[in-house]
Amino acid sequence: MRQITRKKKAEPTIALINIVFLMLIFFLVAGTLAQPLEGDLELVETQALEGREPPDALVIKADGGLSHRGAPLPDVAAFLQDKTDDDLVEVRIVPDRALSADRLVTVSRNLREGGAQSVIIVTERALQ
Repeated sequence: MRQITRKKKAEPTIALINIVFLMLIFFLVAGTLAQPLEGDLELVETQALEGREPPDALVIKADGGLSHRGAPLPDVAAFLQDKTDDDLVEVRIVPDRALSADRLVTVSRNLREGGAQSVIIVTERALQ
């Protein structure tokens, strides 16, 4: 009796490995197209910068008090009274970290009801 030997079909793994290898080389080359910084260049360090609010932002303190350009305000209506429609396209608010979320939502809602088209909350970006 003879045994029938079957030929195994070659799997296309070699072709897949070649494609992945070519993609790897492409991304390595494409990633190095930007010129590197000069060797003697020292970048600015920003660790000791003093944080300041944007100049036309409404600041909300931890106790819920409002201020604009350093002057205290009694309520949101006082902030909105001198604003034109162009000023109300984007209203930036800078809340204190310890401010309650309820107060932040209330002030945001009052700004929207007062005519602000969008309310942007300015936060600190963590680098970690």
